[in-house]
Amino acid sequence: SRIMAGKVKWVTDIEKSVLINNFEKRGWIQVAENEDWNFYWMSVQTIRNVFSVETGYRLSDDQIVNHFPNHYELTRKDLMVKNIKRYRKELEKEGSPLAEKDENGKYIYLDFVPVTFMLPADYNLFVEEFRKNPSSTWIMKPCGKAQGKGIFLINKLSQIKKWSRDSKTSSFVSQSSKEAYVISLYINNPLLIGGKKFDLRLYVLVSTYRPLRCYMYKLGFCRFCTVKYTPSTSELDNMFVHLTNVAIQKHGDDYNHIHGGKWTVSNLRLYLESTRGKEVTNKLFDEIHWIIVQSLKAVAPVMNNDKHCFECYGYDIIIDDKLKPWLIEVNASPSLTSSTANDRILKYNLINDTLNIAVPNGEIPDCKWNKSPPKEVLGNYEVLYDEEMAQSDGPDRDLRSRSGQSTGVKGNRARDSGKPVLTTWK
Repeated sequence: SRIMAGKVKWVTDIEKSVLINNFEKRGWIQVAENEDWNFYWMSVQTIRNVFSVETGYRLSDDQIVNHFPNHYELTRKDLMVKNIKRYRKELEKEGSPLAEKDENGKYIYLDFVPVTFMLPADYNLFVEEFRKNPSSTWIMKPCGKAQGKGIFLINKLSQIKKWSRDSKTSSFVSQSSKEAYVISLYINNPLLIGGKKFDLRLYVLVSTYRPLRCYMYKLGFCRFCTVKYTPSTSELDNMFVHLTNVAIQKHGDDYNHIHGGKWTVSNLRLYLESTRGKEVTNKLFDEIHWIIVQSLKAVAPVMNNDKHCFECYGYDIIIDDKLKPWLIEVNASPSLTSSTANDRILKYNLINDTLNIAVPNGEIPDCKWNKSPPKEVLGNYEVLYDEEMAQSDGPDRDLRSRSGQSTGVKGNRARDSGKPVLTTWK
């Protein structure tokens, strides 16, 4: 079967073996070491080549690939912010109550990404914002890199003057014309556990963008820093304090190879319920689900909704000390590499459950099927949002859900009442 086509650069042998085991289990392929044309999981570069106008390649009905052609509209840091800003403005123009602002001009419901500017394009706008609050800290990231590469923190304008060709006119010009950056207001009041900063890695599967249908994976995890957090400016250069990426933390002296500095999301929920209360914890996770759905809605109009495609995204969320969640970025190729035994089990199940939804009943792939599998094959996935079902529920459901009046969100009050919970969410 031709479930996947094209070459992929394997990160590790472990990652490769997990994928191959899943395919073999379904009887889709016979793996032979010398058959180097048999590749199963496409890299983003391969997707670019497959959907390139120059190649003229056409996928057949039994070929399904694991990225949308222009997934970067969500997974590039600059494009994600640009699309969310556009989405908010469109809702404002429509007079949608979702775009309501408070007396300070801040979005009440759609304020879920930190203040962000693109560099070099928005340099002057950034300077203007920086001068309103000169004691603030900002985090600077290259748009097209992952695993914490090229990231640094600043709290003085002089710290980015080296990227400026002409500081007198404040015209920002990158040293490398090829690489754009985003600069975001740093969340300097993160929720700490054991004095350490952490973020959430959550997996979200999108089977189609029009109509939007997405699934939340129940087995996400928290990634902890190895060094206790301090907002002290003297520690701005210490990435073991500020960046949760395992690719960085595993080089720290205090990194634990047994648990890998990770907690399951269910453990986080238990901790928050015991320290902050169940109602507050439910509200937090409702808001996280809201953020994810709104980010997908923001890119849905521009996404090339090819019928051969599905995508499993890695969402990175940071929670501040007021229990407000912030969307940091979305990863197109979340790591399938195992850093611990629990990691290996989680990621094996993630791939297994993803394929069960992407391909009906483990049969030969068919891109024409309706992509709405029965509940019994979802495994650890739950339907997060189904646009077709939500539209039949009334146009005001978005706002009712956001303000806590709806019973359509996982983990909400309806579960406690013993009534069945609608698994779609808007």
